Amino acid sequence: MKICLDVTPVTTQPSGVGFYLLSLINELVRQQQAYEIDLFLTYQPRFTSWLRGAWEFPQQLQSYAHRQVLPIPVRLSNWLLRDPTGLISAGVTHYLNSPDIVHGTNYSVYPTKVGHRIMTIYDVSFGLFPEYATSVSKAYFNQIQRCLKWTDLIITISESSKRDIVNCFNIPESRVWVTPLASRYPISVNTSETAKMSKQRLEEFSRNRISIDFNQPSLLFVGTLEPRKNINTLIESFNYLKLVYKIDHQLLLVGRKGWLYEPILNTMGNSPYKNCIYHLDYVPEQLMRDLYRYASVFVYPSHYEGFGLTVLEAMSLGCPVVSSNTSSIPEVAGNAAKLVSHNDSSALAHTNYKNIDNP
Repeated sequence: MKICLDVTPVTTQPSGVGFYLLSLINELVRQQQAYEIDLFLTYQPRFTSWLRGAWEFPQQLQSYAHRQVLPIPVRLSNWLLRDPTGLISAGVTHYLNSPDIVHGTNYSVYPTKVGHRIMTIYDVSFGLFPEYATSVSKAYFNQIQRCLKWTDLIITISESSKRDIVNCFNIPESRVWVTPLASRYPISVNTSETAKMSKQRLEEFSRNRISIDFNQPSLLFVGTLEPRKNINTLIESFNYLKLVYKIDHQLLLVGRKGWLYEPILNTMGNSPYKNCIYHLDYVPEQLMRDLYRYASVFVYPSHYEGFGLTVLEAMSLGCPVVSSNTSSIPEVAGNAAKLVSHNDSSALAHTNYKNIDNP
């Protein structure tokens, strides 16, 4: 069985979809012999990379034998495939070596003439909450509508996202299959020894890269800095905790700057407790594990999530979680987290304080 997997979303510093894909690749490789899988990876360069002639695979994928660059950027291929002719479909099929399965992993799939076509849709926030969508994600709706003409199966990551996809695109439930995500980290309980080792690594990281006092307790958020993550409400609740409850904690925001991140940085800078709020960009995987273990509470007041993987990761490492009660998060968290309204900064503050005081 020849499987063609589109790995374009994998970057040198993966997060989210990148982690999902790397895990999928590793599992398919592990099962290659048992299921007679011939795995073939295809990759499209970013538009800016394409202009520079930098078409190589990401470093972490270069060890795989069967891989091929599709030498046109996603932006251009999406335009070419808006209404593919039989000739274009035949050309794509030939270039991909006529796979039995072609898996489009980021809201689209190639229109091959043979084989089965699978498309992964992680969520439909672009349709339900356009105010939180970028110009790129807003284009997903029409892109998916086109791809549905030749897609045999949709994979998504939660029952919540499945309901949203079925309703948004008016398709039968049978066309959508749910494969929930898994944490990168094995389930573990914090012990005094693991806490000590984590703190030592974080202190070394602080000396070399940042100036955070890891002798102070912290609240932790992990995710891209963008409007959908509702970080301004988190900062408001942190201000309240510092003012009313006089907590000693600092707030650590871990994640890359996304779109419209400037208002978030302004809210941080205008906080009377700005000296206790830190933004960390990309953090290596081992140190990310340490941050989860170090935190008193993981706080995630997102407006909408297709799954909310960081909630699961925090829980798997024994960190108490306070999150919003919207979209897929109740499905993922179950009764293992405290859930509150994403718009209520006061409730978020009170719930965080209860977890700090009695985790």
